[in-house]
Amino acid sequence: MSAFSFLNRKAAEGPGTVDIADAGKVIHPNSPEGRKFFRKRSIFIVLLALGFIAINALSGAAVEFDFVSAVLDFPSAVVWMATNFVPTVEALEKIPQILNALLSTILSAVASSVTGAILAYVLAVLGCRSVGIGGPASLIVRAIASLFRNIPAVAWAFILLFSFNQSEFTGFLVLFLGSFGYLTRCFLETLDEISGGVIEALRSTGASYLQIVTQAVIPLSITSVVSWLLYMVETNIRDATLVGILTGTGIGFVFNIYYKSFDYDITAIILLFIIVVVIACEAISNYVRRQII
Repeated sequence: MSAFSFLNRKAAEGPGTVDIADAGKVIHPNSPEGRKFFRKRSIFIVLLALGFIAINALSGAAVEFDFVSAVLDFPSAVVWMATNFVPTVEALEKIPQILNALLSTILSAVASSVTGAILAYVLAVLGCRSVGIGGPASLIVRAIASLFRNIPAVAWAFILLFSFNQSEFTGFLVLFLGSFGYLTRCFLETLDEISGGVIEALRSTGASYLQIVTQAVIPLSITSVVSWLLYMVETNIRDATLVGILTGTGIGFVFNIYYKSFDYDITAIILLFIIVVVIACEAISNYVRRQII
C-alpha cells in the first residue's frame, strides 16, 4: 500500500480509528475488537499499579516502615523545623566561615568535574565506535566506565578514607571518580552518534587520526560535552555536601559540626546558602545550555 492510499484510507475511516501495528489493520474503538483491545490494556495497567502497591507494602513491612504513621507525623516534623531552624543574630556572625567553606566546596566540585570530563573525553574518543582505536579498546573503556559509574559517592568516600584520611584531596577524589565514570559513559554515547560520513570524508582526503578528532569529532560533539559537563557540576555541588560530611571537608563538614552541636540557627543559615548556590548553579547552567544549543 502506498503512502497516499494509506492516508486516504485513514481520512475515510475518520479520527476515531486506531492503527494496531501487529494486527496490520485499522480498528474502531467502539468495535468489538477495539473494546477488547482497550479492555486488555486497562486490565494490564490496573494490575501493574496493584503490583507496584504490593511491592511497596512488602518492602515497607520488611524494614518495619509504617507509611500511615509517617504521613501523620509529617505536620509535627514541619512545625519542629519551622520552630528550630530559625536564623538568629548571633548566627549571622558565622557567615564568613560558612562562605569560606561554601567557596571551597564549589571549587572542589568544579575542579573534579572539569578534570573528570577531560580524562573521560580522551577515554571516550579512544573507545567509541565511530573513531575509536578498535580492538578490545571499546570493551575495556566501557567496562571502566561501568565500574566507576556504578560505585556511589558514599562508597568511594569510605574506600578512600582508609588511604587518604579526612582531607580536601579525599573529597576531590570522591567527586572526581564519580564524575569520570558517569561522563565517560555519556561521552561514549555522544561520540557513537556522530555520523560516519564526515569521518569517512576526512579519511578519504588522507587526514590523520589527530586531524579527524580535532576537525570533526570535537566540533560535532562539543555542544553535548559542555551540556554534560554543566550537569555534572550541578550534581557535584549537591553531592559535595554529603561527601564533605564523610570526608571532613567543605560546607558538609561545617554543617555536620553545628548540627551535632544542636546549633540549629547556624545550621539553618548553612542550608539557605546551599539552596541558593544550587538554584543559582542550575539557573546559570540552563542559561548556558540555551545559548550553545
